[in-house]
Amino acid sequence: MIRFENICRDFQVGDETVHALRDVNQHIAKGEYASIMGPSGSGKSTLLNVLGLLDTPDSGHYWLDGRDVSQLSDDELAVTRQKVIGFVFQSFHLIQRMTALENVELPMVLAGVAASERRERARAMLSRTGLEDRMNHRPDQLSGGQRQRVAIARSIVMEPKVLLADEPTGNLDSQSGKEVLDILESLHEEGLTLILVTHDPVIGQRSHLHLRMRDGEISAQRKEEASAYAPAG
Repeated sequence: MIRFENICRDFQVGDETVHALRDVNQHIAKGEYASIMGPSGSGKSTLLNVLGLLDTPDSGHYWLDGRDVSQLSDDELAVTRQKVIGFVFQSFHLIQRMTALENVELPMVLAGVAASERRERARAMLSRTGLEDRMNHRPDQLSGGQRQRVAIARSIVMEPKVLLADEPTGNLDSQSGKEVLDILESLHEEGLTLILVTHDPVIGQRSHLHLRMRDGEISAQRKEEASAYAPAG
């Protein structure tokens, strides 16, 4: 599903070159559940941006769903993001003036899906995340956990193959966080490739593939080998 080959990404900060990703090589299989962990400045955000086609590596190759996306044009990247990747963010990124239903419909509006189909699919996704009775509420009328569930519904309404979740429980209380994580993991169990960035070692340990980052480099360990796994602080 995802394959990195010698991926590098540098940034110029004043007179200094920051090597955010250093010759990263990694494979994430279709239907895998992976967590990305590491200290601040380790390269997690840069890796997530490259995974999500929000940033382009300086060198190397990135294969997504069998296609080398490293050299695609901006328009081609936008179409691929729309069709293949869903995003869930720590801060929800919902539009405040829109209802939950309208927020979930938005990706389909941008994709040109007919209004009747948009409404039906958005309702189904909100029901899937347990928000049947909150469809016409705006974000400021919802709890943090409910807002994140709206965000999840929005992220899967275009039926992506990969879901990238960036600290999805970071702004939630423990119960709401558990509910959100249960939804994400149920989506994975249905076949979705799930990649989750987290600072929480307990959450990180739930994944099948642990990706640990430090100084732009990555090491990987699958769950059957996890007895030796020590999360970064």
